[in-house]
Amino acid sequence: MNKISLFTIAFAGITMLSCNNSKQGIGIKLENLDTSAVPGDDFFQFADGGWNAAHPLTDEYARFGSFDQLAEDNRQQLKGLIDDIVAADNEPGSNAQKIADLYKLVLDTARRDREGLRPIRTWIKKIEDVKDRNEIFPLMVELDINGLAGNYFGIGIGADMMDSKSNLVSVGQGGLSLGEKEYYLDTDEATTAIREAFKKHIVRMFTLCGFDENTAQKKMEDVMLIETRIAEKSYSAVQQRDPAANYHKMSFADLKKDFKGIDWQMMFDKLGIGDCDFVDVGQPEPIHEVEAILAEVPVEAHKALMEWQLIDHAASRLTTELDQANFDFYGKVMSGRQEQQPWWKRATSTVSGVLGEAIGQLYVEKYFPASSKERMVTLVKNLQIALGERIDAQDWMSDSTKAYAHTKLDAFYVKIGYPDKWKDYSKLEIDPAKTLFENNIAVSRFFWQDAVERKYKKPVDNTEWFMTPQTVNAYYNPTTNEICFPAGILQYPFFDMSADDAFNYGAIGVVIGHEMTHGFDDQGRQFDKEGNFADWWAEGDADKFKEHVQVIVDHFNGIKVLPDLNGNGELTLGENIADHGGLMVAYQAFKNATKDAPLETVNGFTPEQRFFMAYAGVWAGNIRDEEIRNRTKSDPHALGRWRVNGTLPHIDAWYDAFGITEDNALYLAPEKRARIW
Repeated sequence: MNKISLFTIAFAGITMLSCNNSKQGIGIKLENLDTSAVPGDDFFQFADGGWNAAHPLTDEYARFGSFDQLAEDNRQQLKGLIDDIVAADNEPGSNAQKIADLYKLVLDTARRDREGLRPIRTWIKKIEDVKDRNEIFPLMVELDINGLAGNYFGIGIGADMMDSKSNLVSVGQGGLSLGEKEYYLDTDEATTAIREAFKKHIVRMFTLCGFDENTAQKKMEDVMLIETRIAEKSYSAVQQRDPAANYHKMSFADLKKDFKGIDWQMMFDKLGIGDCDFVDVGQPEPIHEVEAILAEVPVEAHKALMEWQLIDHAASRLTTELDQANFDFYGKVMSGRQEQQPWWKRATSTVSGVLGEAIGQLYVEKYFPASSKERMVTLVKNLQIALGERIDAQDWMSDSTKAYAHTKLDAFYVKIGYPDKWKDYSKLEIDPAKTLFENNIAVSRFFWQDAVERKYKKPVDNTEWFMTPQTVNAYYNPTTNEICFPAGILQYPFFDMSADDAFNYGAIGVVIGHEMTHGFDDQGRQFDKEGNFADWWAEGDADKFKEHVQVIVDHFNGIKVLPDLNGNGELTLGENIADHGGLMVAYQAFKNATKDAPLETVNGFTPEQRFFMAYAGVWAGNIRDEEIRNRTKSDPHALGRWRVNGTLPHIDAWYDAFGITEDNALYLAPEKRARIW
């Protein structure tokens, strides 16, 4: 679940409600268990061992778990919707026409093989024709506008964290093909091997695009020179988690003065925001390094970098040979996958990504019943009450901090299922006469122009959704203080209309509590009820909070995720706090909801046991070593196994439910357990 959290619902009133448990099942599928495992030694294996054994990794996946299974089911449903649209006679310019033609364009690999490199030749020639240093940055901007990468940093428009009702233009670090700076700088054996494979990949891609071996080798060296210089000054994923350290608002005039090695006026004019007033420079150091690179690095090196970014970005929209070569590195080397997804899946995902709300509207009409939303309303109300009770129970917080925490909790803006207003795609043109590459340019230009028209110098629209209805995920957004739950996640194993409260509070209840807790994690707690970055904590309370969460940091730092690699407690802190809080809040809400009508023991499992089994079932899954390494460097979420075995040992009620003692491997002494929410 992402930091921006999408579980949404409009709720009224604040009375404690219990879901109707009459004639309901338990939700737990016994075949998903491994009852030979001891819960206190390996709860992940106990709760998920059967599921994991029945779902071995196929060559298509680097990780496959409950999330992925539900996403696969959703994709099948989306494919059915798209197939019906493709078979129909669609009006030109309609959403249906755009969906059908984009889907068919992605599927038509034979056409792309016939077109060969023709779609990018014009752009390659533009780059090759550059002679003077002053031509470099304007061409980078042109590539960027057309969605062809080509730049050393990013531009966006979003809420100003110091003035959350207003949007602000932001400039942020970028330019790293491998995403994280560690891939360029770390010298351990595994990372060095990935870096060397990346170099070979760059050479291969240049040769496939018609450059000779020597030229390709030189271009690779230029690419590595520039990207490594940017990496050296870039913020790590952990550093990017600090809101204050990644906010540097200044006037546009000061931007041009303080970063005068970059032609901002030309760039902003081309982007349609040339009359900008203020800008937030998230990470000044790498942007200053870009200034130096633009001034110092030879022109030919910049050309190589632009060509590389163009090829790297366009590979999957060109020939099957380039597409496969691209997968051989990013798929096989980086994540351990052995084969690509079939084209129908990739085409469905493309349509869902580009025209997400257009297909999402059809999805919710067919697959999201009103009864599911109604039950979610009840669950969210109950979780909100329980979180308020958990806040009151903390002995380390001052009364004034608790009072404001309640105010923020009461101000949560909740979204459930789908947006009230659907996105307008009327200005997006999908032309089947043009190549997939050309249509992708049209898509990129549409989304940027749409952002400018809706956000630039405009107030924040808190009704905007940052996930599509079919997405299997959820988020919390600190600048709007909202929680959002798309329809896509409101299905088994997260949500089951036929299951009792033990299951639904343990699964979707923890998800709801997780997203609510993000409002009070190490990042979210720094934002007030209006979404502004502000310190509302009483003196000394923040220090106490940091002491309490350090227990979680240390615990996850000590976990061996691979023989030569530990977990990253600093990077995953926010999500680990949210998991801990989600469990504490959901368990309290579960007990509240069933106190007058306790549930029975079924199949030998008590309601309390089923609550924790349902939680663990959400994280069932298998993963390759390569993906473990990749995610540990970049993902703010702990791995699924450790969201179970790393989090539950800090929950007292889990010990009580399963009789966990100091003789069990997962046992933590009470004084070593986290005490937060």
